Amino acid sequence: MDRREVAGLLAYMGRLDPRTMRTDTAELRDQIAQWHELLGDVPLATGHGWDARDIVRAHVLESPYPILPVDIARKWTAYRRDRLDRHSDPTPAADPDDVASWRAELLGTRHAVAHGQQPPVDQRAITGGPHPDVEARLRAIGSCIPPAVRTELARYRPARAAREAAVAEGRPDPLSVPCGWCRAPIGEPCRSRRTGPDGATRGNARRSTPHPSRVDRAAAQLTQQENAA
Repeated sequence: MDRREVAGLLAYMGRLDPRTMRTDTAELRDQIAQWHELLGDVPLATGHGWDARDIVRAHVLESPYPILPVDIARKWTAYRRDRLDRHSDPTPAADPDDVASWRAELLGTRHAVAHGQQPPVDQRAITGGPHPDVEARLRAIGSCIPPAVRTELARYRPARAAREAAVAEGRPDPLSVPCGWCRAPIGEPCRSRRTGPDGATRGNARRSTPHPSRVDRAAAQLTQQENAA
């Protein structure tokens, strides 16, 4: 802020909190000089969410004490830190062999983001989707696992293979519903539970086939969905 902007901010602050107003010319001059010394590198407002007048107004509403220039300076520091934390440096357009230009563009982008001149650039997540060749292959085979590889994997995961085969043949998928007998949740295979004389469970081995009651429950659900459709 330059002195003119500091004077405008003090006038706005005086309207909201008359305690901060200075009627003596000398006192007002000293106040402007003090605030300019502390807020000279803090902008009055930017195009991306910062306005010192909002800080003044919020302070007047929340605190019984008059606002100090350090209160605004601290808010500005937190604003800059938050923007840089959300910023991921984009690749500069400069020639990477030109170290000076590369570094200057990188620092210039960071400076613009920190000072509210442009929004942070978030490139931490891949948002463009798969490569067109991969996307075409997925549409052709319907899965990222080729059929030949899926066949080879079937013997190592029989429960998953049986489930996929049932869905492919239009039969109900037993694992799409919880089991009421062994309490297996959706997606988990049934368990062979044996109860001892004292009522405690003695076994918890996975079953290669689901309990008949679970199959019946899945068939009833499939029929209900087909009727609703």
